[in-house]
Amino acid sequence: MSSGTMGTESMETILKIENLHVSFGAGENRARAVRGIDLDLRRGELHALVGESGSGKTVTSTCVMGLLPVPPAVIEAGSIIYKGEDILKYPEDRRRRTRGREIAMVFQEPGKYLNPALRVGEQIMEMLRLHLDMSAAEAENRAFEILETVGLGSSRRVLKSFPHELSGGMKQRVMIAIAICCDPSVLIADEPTTALDVTLQLQILKLIMQLRHKLDMGILFISHDLAVVHDIADRVSVIYAGRIVETGSRDAVFKDPRHPYTRMLLASVPDAAKRGTRLTVISGRVPDAQHLPPGCAFHPRCPLAEEKCKQTQPEMTDVGSERKAACFCLDKEWGV
Repeated sequence: MSSGTMGTESMETILKIENLHVSFGAGENRARAVRGIDLDLRRGELHALVGESGSGKTVTSTCVMGLLPVPPAVIEAGSIIYKGEDILKYPEDRRRRTRGREIAMVFQEPGKYLNPALRVGEQIMEMLRLHLDMSAAEAENRAFEILETVGLGSSRRVLKSFPHELSGGMKQRVMIAIAICCDPSVLIADEPTTALDVTLQLQILKLIMQLRHKLDMGILFISHDLAVVHDIADRVSVIYAGRIVETGSRDAVFKDPRHPYTRMLLASVPDAAKRGTRLTVISGRVPDAQHLPPGCAFHPRCPLAEEKCKQTQPEMTDVGSERKAACFCLDKEWGV
């Protein structure tokens, strides 16, 4: 199912996150969940944002969607440029029109986001009538077509089913159908296979890849699963404690990881070639966003950390063609 890295350097940038800072609460105890993220998404590519739980992946994606609860969330700085305009400055009515119509999202637990009181067809039709001003008959026909696209349209049974009558994999396909029904330019997939078994995961990932090529969408794929990312991504950005620490093409990041965190993440992934050897373990955990260490946030867990790392936060620097990393020890040798 490998995508093969595309020639992304010539592709149109459709979404650009610049210097995004998001916190929760106020004062000295505020939680700094996202701390200066820069990330761009190109039309037709799949850009994976990877990292451990608590790194800021979901906060970033919900900020793009305009779904952060404000308050307690505070967008302290930054911009999210879509088609040349900062969507953070949109009035709420325009943000609602954009959300779902042009930028859509697939969540990781579909059972939480499907309305249990409405039939599947009604939930898709609601999106179509809201955003595309379709008649009831047009919306029903389009809903059936969309369900066919995601592999659920062999009969009208699913269209008339309630969510509780569907399996987990079918619910996730319905969520994807709702997300793509208005042909969005950007799709955010937030851990879309986490709650599914291995067979269903493969089916959903294959479906996402098919839709990406068919609809020419840019997909921001949020994940902690590096094996999945290796199979489907064009580019990868690694996030730690609210900051991107490395970004580049899928092949470059996986074949030659530069940041110690990326190296250790990859070294901890089970692989047939590592059979019989002990996997790398990253000691400790992602720091609490309320109590971030000074300097590089990764230094308490990093085997290469120097005194400078404990005092100064490294900035992203070029480490190759369209590759960047934020570390003072990029060229330091080690045994991982």
